[in-house]
Amino acid sequence: MALRITEIFYSLQGEASRVGLPTVFVRLTGCPLRCRWCDTTYSFTGGEAASIASVLAEVAKYPARQVCVTGGEPLAQKECLPLLVALCDAGYDVSLETSGALDISAVDSRVARIMDLKAPASGESAKNRWANLELLNGHDEIKIIIAAREDYEWARAALRERQLDTRCPVLFSPAQGQIEPVDLASWILEDGLNVRFQLQLHKLLWGNMVGK
Repeated sequence: MALRITEIFYSLQGEASRVGLPTVFVRLTGCPLRCRWCDTTYSFTGGEAASIASVLAEVAKYPARQVCVTGGEPLAQKECLPLLVALCDAGYDVSLETSGALDISAVDSRVARIMDLKAPASGESAKNRWANLELLNGHDEIKIIIAAREDYEWARAALRERQLDTRCPVLFSPAQGQIEPVDLASWILEDGLNVRFQLQLHKLLWGNMVGK
């Protein structure tokens, strides 16, 4: 079975602990969620069929040892799992950006899972798969995109009640155009939260989602 690929490109990682590192991005097509602030709606449909071997050949054209598999929602494609294995076997430092709505238990343990939790303003918070939290470890990261004060309060409650920061690093990120970044930064400091505030580096540099 072939993968469906929206794009493969080389840029700087814009988020999470690998921010700033030259990275090859493999964006898979399709997503079962429709977050209101999504900036990659072009990846929902279309794409081109590709074998795992052809994806590896394309990735090998670039000098980076960091590879990020993203979407859409990459785990919506069954072939994502063997792709992650193949990338790890090829010696890459692999991360997976996933919505948190699908089971992550079968993801290769060598992969860093950057898992979203969807706050209410996304419109998809009911799809959070809370059982995934038990599968996370210090190698992984939780990302919550904040689009309103209500989102922040929801995220703060989740952080404290579920002790998210004892499982792995937690990232709070403002939704672009929805909230002032300085407000989110101030709230985090006022409440003394053990989270990392992040802005998307690629948008600061290039003003778009892919960082080309």
